[in-house]
Amino acid sequence: MPHAIRLHAHGGPEVLQWEPVAASVPGRGEVLVRQTAIGLNFIDVYERTGLYPGALPAGLGREGAGVVEAVGPRTRGVAPGDRVAYVSPQAGAYAQERVIAADRLVMIPDGVSDRLAAAAMLKGLTARYLLRRTYRVRKGDTVVVHAAAGGVGLILAQWARHLGARVIGVVGSEAKAAVAREHGCHHALLLGRDDLAARVRELSGGPGAHVVYDSVGKDTFAASLDSLRPLGMMVSYGNASGPVPPFAPLELARRGSLFFTRPVLFDYIARRADLDRAARELFDVIGRGAVRIEIGQTYALEDAARAHRDLEARRTIGSTVLIP
Repeated sequence: MPHAIRLHAHGGPEVLQWEPVAASVPGRGEVLVRQTAIGLNFIDVYERTGLYPGALPAGLGREGAGVVEAVGPRTRGVAPGDRVAYVSPQAGAYAQERVIAADRLVMIPDGVSDRLAAAAMLKGLTARYLLRRTYRVRKGDTVVVHAAAGGVGLILAQWARHLGARVIGVVGSEAKAAVAREHGCHHALLLGRDDLAARVRELSGGPGAHVVYDSVGKDTFAASLDSLRPLGMMVSYGNASGPVPPFAPLELARRGSLFFTRPVLFDYIARRADLDRAARELFDVIGRGAVRIEIGQTYALEDAARAHRDLEARRTIGSTVLIP
């Protein structure tokens, strides 16, 4: 009988339970995937704690990779034995096997491991839409990347530098600063030590950043706004320190007519054509060596609680993969 991580109550990592689950059968347009690698992301923490509430009991996890075991009726474009990866708007990746809609799957290119694909889907596609659609980074732009040694941060920094931007990373320790500089950041600032806004203005030659990518949330929001030049864009795409409190739109006006957005990946890949285009671009920059996906740590899937503790304590670097 297959097993999965389930939660029956919101709370700390201790609510994650390793349980047997009924075998799944794919329906029309669906595929059964035997999972070989699963990506860990902060959205999993938000759903576990109830910050993003949902019905219980429930599974967790939005991205994974594996091998197609069976296809449902009238399912085209995929066959048993195919290596596939996905990022899903529905949680449930923390499982040995999973049924998923075929139109959410992408083929894993030759030369890309299942683990790398599982680590790259949500984080890599997030970096892609942030850099190419939410704010289209151009050569010469000054870009600030929070949590620059994290899974998304490392991809963002490398890709932004590849596009010709000046990349300023923000991290939590000297060790993470070194990692950030090795992965695209021209400069790495320490949260809590450096005056973020002052240093960004200094490093940009005075006006500030064109865009700030902030996944930290509450603790960095004000400093991120103060780091922007007039007409700059504040992109708040995560809540690692807690959600941003309500603020007055006049705060944007008095800093120079700033733009603010709170985007979500799944709105950018809702159409199949958009998913295909984004995945092609992601695997292209990986294949050309412009972006390296760093898997900093792996855990057995049944040890997901320990992985969550390490992620929340900021003891992880790069991407984390769970192995069924």
